[in-house]
Amino acid sequence: MKTKILVTGGTGYIGSHTVVELQNAGYDVVIVDNLSNSSADVVDGIERITGIRPAFEKLDCNDFEGMKAMFAKYEGIKGIIHFAASKAVGESVQKPLLYYRNNFVSLLNLLELMPQFGVEGIVFSSSCTVYGQPDILPVTENAPIKPAMSPYGNTKQVCEEIIKDTIYSGVPYKSIILRYFNPIGAHPSVEIGELPNGVPQNLIPFVTQTAIGVREKLSVYGDDYNTPDGSCIRDYINVVDLSKAHVIAVDRMLQGKTKQDVEIFNLGTGRGLSVLEILKTFEQVSGVKLNYQVVGRRDGDIEQVWANPDWANNELGWTAKETVEDTLLSAWKWQLKLREKGIM
Repeated sequence: MKTKILVTGGTGYIGSHTVVELQNAGYDVVIVDNLSNSSADVVDGIERITGIRPAFEKLDCNDFEGMKAMFAKYEGIKGIIHFAASKAVGESVQKPLLYYRNNFVSLLNLLELMPQFGVEGIVFSSSCTVYGQPDILPVTENAPIKPAMSPYGNTKQVCEEIIKDTIYSGVPYKSIILRYFNPIGAHPSVEIGELPNGVPQNLIPFVTQTAIGVREKLSVYGDDYNTPDGSCIRDYINVVDLSKAHVIAVDRMLQGKTKQDVEIFNLGTGRGLSVLEILKTFEQVSGVKLNYQVVGRRDGDIEQVWANPDWANNELGWTAKETVEDTLLSAWKWQLKLREKGIM
């Protein structure tokens, strides 16, 4: 019998790609998503790629009784990958209470329900934002946690502390915390990709939507940072590479290979690229000239951060393999597919 994994936020961008990798690895997947930033059609895309339709429940993780009923319905869930959270830095500055409610309550409900239903571990979707602006680059897992620069970053810091405190209290499950850098790109099948509801909060969908004419102009938030070209620097990682790390984490956790009850890994490429470098590279791979303008800095943005992924490379046996050129091209092909289907 296949091992059953719950993926919260599983119709979202990273969640859907991870469901594909889990199913390809032989896991039985249950998706829970409230569709606040995704579409149920994503389940069709997952099925077209894998030949398997995952179970899907439209449900908010903040609904304790609903989640309890879901665990009872899908007996035998052994592990959770928790993606369901609000995730835009800029929006979090404008709507802090939304972020605190969504990101804290959803996690608290899961941690409380896990022992009741025999769940053995949870992989938590965290972020490099927990480091704030690091003193030393590239940043390792041992870097100090700086004061958060946005409510979003603060929720990730506090959620990590909630997990540690809960597990150290003696509960019968473990956790692997994965700190992502900047996921971009789409599945090579072009059946799933990044398609946020409304105006994109992330750079790449805004780039592709501008390139195809959905958006008139792209804003670059600041060109006066202390970086070579003045724009912010990030570590951009292919979403499929990122998703594969989650499967390795689940394997490690459920097979009893963890060396501590809570383990933390950076998931990045180890290479920092500026916003302007990304725009230039996109123009090269797509052949489309972007209409963009430099505007003022955005509240909550970190100047520069990229990963030292050595710990994940050596301990998990995982590495980011895809080039930024191929990754950006996959995002552009996804946008073209959306236009072909009349979606955007």
